[in-house]
Amino acid sequence: MTLTWWKTRDPEEPLIPWWAAGAVIGLLLTLAVAIAAPIGMSREFAYTGGRLVSLFVPQVANNPYWQGKLGIGWETMLVLGAFLGGALAAWLTRKPSLEVPSLWVQRFGADRRKRYLVAFVGGFIMLFGARLAGGCTSGHMISGVSQLALSSFIFAVTIFLTGMLTAKALYDWRRA
Repeated sequence: MTLTWWKTRDPEEPLIPWWAAGAVIGLLLTLAVAIAAPIGMSREFAYTGGRLVSLFVPQVANNPYWQGKLGIGWETMLVLGAFLGGALAAWLTRKPSLEVPSLWVQRFGADRRKRYLVAFVGGFIMLFGARLAGGCTSGHMISGVSQLALSSFIFAVTIFLTGMLTAKALYDWRRA
């Protein structure tokens, strides 16, 4: 299934201006907080892990930490929707790609397994850190900053600085 208006649009031109997208996200965040709770995703990964473990070790579900947390709720749907939304956007823009970025190839080689392993380990470390910090990037950066939480501002500055330093360490900016 293809959309005809999509074919005539310049793929480099955004569908909507950045400021309109920001306003829509802000309104959706306000609605989500009013209806449910501040948005965050890292907690759901812990709950999913608990669900999976409880399938093999049913006694785990009796642990007080897991009480009322092993069902499927709005947070599960948020994570699933983020994944499906990303897949749909990639499909609609005809940009689904498993290609290794050229900058990575120049620096570390073209081995896809190495690239995917590094991405997985990096994602795991970030998720572990998010649980340790009491919130992930969506929880701190979107919900926490919008609520003017000091810890979220500290997190935002730290994540950007760490990201820039990591990129500098991995890729020589002078050659890029």
